[in-house]
Amino acid sequence: MQIYIAASWKHQHAVEMLTERLEAQGHGVLSWLREGRPEEAFLSRRELEHFIHSPEGRRVFDFCAGSAVGCDVVIYLGPSGCDAWAEVGAAYGRGVPILGLLAKSEDVGLMRLMIHSWHTSVTGLLDAVQKLARR
Repeated sequence: MQIYIAASWKHQHAVEMLTERLEAQGHGVLSWLREGRPEEAFLSRRELEHFIHSPEGRRVFDFCAGSAVGCDVVIYLGPSGCDAWAEVGAAYGRGVPILGLLAKSEDVGLMRLMIHSWHTSVTGLLDAVQKLARR
């Protein structure tokens, strides 16, 4: 299966580890970490605005948006910000199954219903991915 992980830059290391586990299970991961630039997480407000409107920013946006709606499943890694939730919304609108890894500090209201199943452990999340793959 092709999987996209919607998450904040603050979860970079968790996304890397989850990517490794998913790939070890034989899944493909459409990785914004590989497409983007790690230093984007550390840009100033002005630098980020410049990046967003640059050709490189457009390329990364197109990759992320296209991956979120074109994959077999989206994994939401919480808590994350508005960009990750926009990816979840786009995937939901296209009927892509969405699994969530729930964080204790998750601050989302009614839109949490876009997540098809919430999991409180990585093991539970990986089991759910395997169940989807067997369908």
